[in-house]
Amino acid sequence: MDLSSLRPAKGGAVKATKRVGRGQGSGNGTTAGKGNKGQQARSGYKRPIMEGGQVPVYRRLPKFGFTPIDRKPVSTVNLTQINKWIEDGLIEKEITVLDLKALLHASNADYFKILGNGELTSAVTITAHAFSKSAEEKITAAGGKAVKAFRTLEEASKVRDLSVEDALLKPKAKLVKRAKKSTKP
Repeated sequence: MDLSSLRPAKGGAVKATKRVGRGQGSGNGTTAGKGNKGQQARSGYKRPIMEGGQVPVYRRLPKFGFTPIDRKPVSTVNLTQINKWIEDGLIEKEITVLDLKALLHASNADYFKILGNGELTSAVTITAHAFSKSAEEKITAAGGKAVKAFRTLEEASKVRDLSVEDALLKPKAKLVKRAKKSTKP
């Protein structure tokens, strides 16, 4: 026995390759087993996600989400967080919108709302865009003051002839729609 006498085992150890596109008689002619035309019949086609015939995840999940054009980005702060800042020495007697922006790592376009979860131990003047009823009551009960700001930092920086702090507290001018003059006598 030598290398020249070695043969593969009988019973299908070596299988002939499928020769596609070699005429109708071969059983794999014309479309060569790729169906009829279209993207899937071309080389290089790859389906992005194939889940083995089950309904794929992008069809199982519903379409959701809607972002309105006039959405206001609001950052919220609880009184427990403000009390912690006071205890840590980050804040003393007054919290401004600039302080809230820095402490919350928020953007200049954010509005700030103070929520009433927790208690305040010292009197603090807080300037923010909105206060919940319970937060406002707890701030005044502790001897502090809740000051409402009307503009974001971004809007306040665009106001001429006023500092940013003053522009925050100045109410926005209301738009008045002009009534059409009637042509009837």
